[in-house]
Amino acid sequence: MNYYMKHNIKTIGSLLILATVLVSVISCNKFLDRKPLSATYADINQGALESQSLGLYNTLRWAGFSTLPWIDFNSIRDDDAQKGSSLTDGAEINAEFETFKYTKDDWATNTYWNDHYSMINLCNTELHWADSLKATDPASLRNIGEAKFFRAYSFFELVKAYGQVPLINFYYTNPADGVKPKATIAQIYAQIDSDLDSASKLLPLNWVVAGTNTYPGRLTSGAANTLWAQTYLFRQQWSNVVALCNKVINSGQYSLATNFYDIWKDGLNGAGKNGPESIFEMQSFVGAAGANWNATQWGTSQNVRQGGADVSWNLGWGWNTPTSVLNNAWDNSDPRKNMTILFSGQSDGGPSQGGYGAVVPPYNAASPGSAGTLDQPFWNKKVYSDPSMRAYTGQINSSGGADWINHRILRYADVLLMLAEASNELGDGATAAANLEKIRARARGGNSSVLPPIPFVSQAQMRTAIKNERRWEFAMEGYRFYDLVRWTPAADGIDANTVLSPLGYTPRCQYYPIPQKAIDLSGGVLVQNPLW
Repeated sequence: MNYYMKHNIKTIGSLLILATVLVSVISCNKFLDRKPLSATYADINQGALESQSLGLYNTLRWAGFSTLPWIDFNSIRDDDAQKGSSLTDGAEINAEFETFKYTKDDWATNTYWNDHYSMINLCNTELHWADSLKATDPASLRNIGEAKFFRAYSFFELVKAYGQVPLINFYYTNPADGVKPKATIAQIYAQIDSDLDSASKLLPLNWVVAGTNTYPGRLTSGAANTLWAQTYLFRQQWSNVVALCNKVINSGQYSLATNFYDIWKDGLNGAGKNGPESIFEMQSFVGAAGANWNATQWGTSQNVRQGGADVSWNLGWGWNTPTSVLNNAWDNSDPRKNMTILFSGQSDGGPSQGGYGAVVPPYNAASPGSAGTLDQPFWNKKVYSDPSMRAYTGQINSSGGADWINHRILRYADVLLMLAEASNELGDGATAAANLEKIRARARGGNSSVLPPIPFVSQAQMRTAIKNERRWEFAMEGYRFYDLVRWTPAADGIDANTVLSPLGYTPRCQYYPIPQKAIDLSGGVLVQNPLW
């Protein structure tokens, strides 16, 4: 079965596929990990817009946000991640994203574009109804905050990927009204700022009711401020980054997980889900024997893949695998390395390294697909599935599934490293070093012989140290490509032009070409990006 058949290709029928998705906003499934039985709707104080807000979280499970298109745009364009899987599965993606031979009409870019604009349309619809209803009750105001967050999140993903894009920030029913030319990048960011300013004020600090986190994974003011800080980091507006990161820190709602590997544990006890470090994560749930499925294929798309007759280790599709560049560059003394990279032909490290005591089949470079072997030498351990969950859900090895794994979208470690980076750029080396040390201290896990503290010596020295720390801390999570882009050009050579040029990157590759189908359907109103 080829890549397009296997991964449920969508037919692109209009510029943004907006009108056809309106019906889905009312029909959301059970929210996230479900309302606890002890809570009543009176406790939660549902607003008139509740069903529409819950539909936005459901939309976050679409492919453009949670599986292959997101991975293509955010992860495998860097030097540390590659397509993975088998040689033949999605071979064209290897050329388009790994070697920067972008195309204008690929499934991945069409899906990424359409899914994000579909989310924007759903947000616009909810905000239109909020205005029509003149909704001012507390629950509805929280719903408005959710819609504004998701609209900002979608525009931020689009502006990073494509640069100038249409600014569709209004409700309409006539599809022709949604055909707009590209707005400037400054105009897109102005909309993002406006939405996140509102979201940060309207969203609650948490969703605790009577001591219980009523809606695990639901948006908070901390999520809005963290995303907003990310957008300012991308624009190098350092003072705003510092202010927003300090808001998140001073809220007292978050802390680093004690052990790095704990973050990724999605077992029966759910130890890693929605932990103290989680600011926002996409929720996935699969019950016993597959019951009450309300999940994504985030984990499935990246887990170990085994082809051929032997499928005892076929845990997923095998995308987004570490490269030899990452393995060779990463010092073996950093405990995070063995908690991030799962090595073919070796023990998975056991519980102290995020494993389960299994021995991974060997890599066979000479004969891919041979019985008892794997097609890749390295795998993304941050989505390595728990055997007890495979048995519990019925997604046993041969079925190639891990649909219960959450996507950690925003975590507290990023807040600390953003604060470190921005403080350093503002000349506050002490704050930069202190926050860098918080990350390294957690990573060393009490072993003082590794990852020694890095004192501030100079702004340039600290800048490079923070860049390297982001590489190790967030490996395989989809940060590095856009980090390299925003650091370009850089005197230390840690930038997109220097690091990615051996893979085929040139300055025009910062932005992906606008999908040709979107241009055609606009009747020429939408124009292609420069140099494409």
